[in-house]
Amino acid sequence: MNKVVLMGRLTRDPEVRYTQTNNTLVASFSLAVNRRFAKPGEERQADFINIVAWNKTGEFCSKYFKKGQQVGVIGRIQTRSYDDAQGQKRYVTEVIAEEAYFADSKKDGDTAGFENTFGENVATSSEFSVSSDDDLPF
Repeated sequence: MNKVVLMGRLTRDPEVRYTQTNNTLVASFSLAVNRRFAKPGEERQADFINIVAWNKTGEFCSKYFKKGQQVGVIGRIQTRSYDDAQGQKRYVTEVIAEEAYFADSKKDGDTAGFENTFGENVATSSEFSVSSDDDLPF
């Protein structure tokens, strides 16, 4: 089984592009996801995870997600490789978003009336807990 559940803050606004072959929308962004524990006397570390969202999910993310916003993403891990301009093989690991949700508290921005990628009316997702003491790692 390949299933990923993440909650973090966007490090930048989603970048939108379209495939050359069939003009399919694809949005990409990265999430700063805090690690669960910090070593005593050290700041909590964060992992920066690349997310790719296709079609309706990508459209939703590009339309409503902004840098610094806390969001939840459910998807799967995918790896791929390509040759760069110098002929070096590069490997990429990313999360393909299948679902995307708002995770900020409602007071941070009025999200009433927004829908998630499945047409469900959501402002925040009850699947994710929101902590007011989360700091941006950037």
